[in-house]
Amino acid sequence: MTTVEELTVAFSRMDQQRGGGHGRKALVQYLHSDVADFLRGGFPNEQVRCDMFSAAGELAYLSAWMAFDNSEHALAQRYFMLAMKLATRGNNPPLIGHILRAMAHQALDLGFFKQALDLSTASMEGRRYASATPRERALLGVVHARGLAANNQKRAAAQALLRAEEDLASAREGIHEPHRTFFFSEAALAHETACTLRDCGDRQEAIRQFHRSVRTRGAAFRRTHAVTLGYLGAIQIAGGNVEEACATWSGVLDAMEEGIYSGRARQAVHDMRKRVSPYRNRGIPAVAELDARAAAYLARVD
Repeated sequence: MTTVEELTVAFSRMDQQRGGGHGRKALVQYLHSDVADFLRGGFPNEQVRCDMFSAAGELAYLSAWMAFDNSEHALAQRYFMLAMKLATRGNNPPLIGHILRAMAHQALDLGFFKQALDLSTASMEGRRYASATPRERALLGVVHARGLAANNQKRAAAQALLRAEEDLASAREGIHEPHRTFFFSEAALAHETACTLRDCGDRQEAIRQFHRSVRTRGAAFRRTHAVTLGYLGAIQIAGGNVEEACATWSGVLDAMEEGIYSGRARQAVHDMRKRVSPYRNRGIPAVAELDARAAAYLARVD
């Protein structure tokens, strides 16, 4: 069990640094070979059995998340369902909530807003939220806020954001948080808050929160950094700040060219080209430079 947990942590950190397209096949091979053998073995007591199934469930969840990040959505859903089954066998409500939260995140990205709200609501039910640690409660809550915002429930979304902020503020030394929440900090909360505010129509506050996310994020989270900058540039250009958006999007390309393998981050590059297309023939040097650089990047990776 300890070995499975250690490997999950290593792959999770690699996912944050390099993206879901880096190393996922090796993780899946380990899941279907060594971990499957562990689950078929005997256990000295019920607690060890639950712990082993929980560890396997978290590894399956990570495989699903990495597939989602690399835009392999059908594969991601398959492994999310496997992770749910394993977490249920492990009698681990907070892990089940964590998986449902990730499924809600995927549904939001794919535009299935009602499904996203249903999944995020389920992630908050009963012991999934109540028995989770503060950092995990904040993560569940802020994705629920996004689900509410996407369904035009603005007041409820604002209340959910406040609750998530309070939960994260209550995380402190001495509380044993699960490894799967290591990435969720002020920067991650600001990113999800910005997405919620954007969907509520509060563009200026969303921009402020995206900037806060960029400012506070550590170097170990380059993939999410690229995604955040992609969203920030999109909201800047929507407000008519073309050169500012191009400067922001140059940061996306800087990160991608350092070796990020992420479908979500690649999509940000496709989106930036689409959004600058109305400005291509207006003689704006920043647009021409960004568009040429993005086209060259996509020609190498697509």
